[in-house]
Amino acid sequence: MHGYPSTPGALVAVVGGSGIQKHQITNALASLYRLTYFSDSEAAMTGLRQDPPAVVLVDELAAPAGGYEFVRRIRQSEDTRQLPTVICTVAKSRQSVLAAVNQCGANAHLAQPYRRSSVVRTVSTLINAETESHWEELPELQRSALKKTIAVFHQIPDAIDRGEPISFAGVRDACVPLIDAVKQNDFQNILEGVRGHDNYSYVHSLRVAALLSLLGHAMGLEQADLLLLASGGLLHDVGKMAIPVEILNKPGRFTPEEWRIMQGHVAASVHFLKASDNIPKPVFTMAGQHHEKIDGSGYPAGLAGSQLNELTRMVTIVDVFSALTDLRPYKSALDGEKALAIMTDEMTSQIDIGLLALFRSVLLDAALTI
Repeated sequence: MHGYPSTPGALVAVVGGSGIQKHQITNALASLYRLTYFSDSEAAMTGLRQDPPAVVLVDELAAPAGGYEFVRRIRQSEDTRQLPTVICTVAKSRQSVLAAVNQCGANAHLAQPYRRSSVVRTVSTLINAETESHWEELPELQRSALKKTIAVFHQIPDAIDRGEPISFAGVRDACVPLIDAVKQNDFQNILEGVRGHDNYSYVHSLRVAALLSLLGHAMGLEQADLLLLASGGLLHDVGKMAIPVEILNKPGRFTPEEWRIMQGHVAASVHFLKASDNIPKPVFTMAGQHHEKIDGSGYPAGLAGSQLNELTRMVTIVDVFSALTDLRPYKSALDGEKALAIMTDEMTSQIDIGLLALFRSVLLDAALTI
């Protein structure tokens, strides 16, 4: 069993732009990526060579010669020509913008006003282009599971920003191919498919959804219940979108204030989900209780013993296992066997050991490489 790598906190460079533009871009990206800003293209060219970013966002009016000319310079330099670039424009004729974008060699463009979902989708698509291109080589079921779940993840930030309901029907439908693959014990390549994907929240949530489904299937749950498990797994950490990336990816111990902010992702998840009146109760349970522990040492409510139902105990085990075997900027990924050993030897008072034994046997039966 091997850990799954991802590269959260990829560097995104922003060149030029007004204060309003920078504010919109920061709001869209700060919880997912590290951002660096350059006031003009001269400073940017030096910075891009010294610390190449994953994506460059260039304002069309970037000083001194404009964004389109700067992108041409990027393409002409051996050091920077491969950098994915996005031209940021004011709202205007899409046809004229696309012609200019194609002529200068930019990979994409964004037009004001910048919707969070559009910004995240554009940046994520460029960063993950190589990883996601391999999805096309997968069988239809596995390819559909990945493409549908990532589409849902791209839509959630905009819904949160607008205070709009999350479409639970859309989330549930996106999980159907994942459930079908789990029931056929043919989902290893779904988990393999997110190796190297930059969106840690997506990778973690997809893995939780898949492993919860696997555990539920082994327990004999029906399709409707499996869809609730998968959907809840996909949504259980949506509140982390409100946590600054410097806290999410901090390499050392949290200060008391940082830990308070980090713990706040649970309440944020529940708050976001409450904007939707069609979210089933089990999904709220998974979002609100996945950090609770049997001995009462968890958060946010310090629930203990019989206060934790079987669903909470299941999601806690899967979330802990996934966290231990995830690669993060501040830690390496543990081998699955090592993660299970830690959970068995060091967490006996915190998690349901009987369910953990079942989970271990399920992983071995499925012959997963985790």
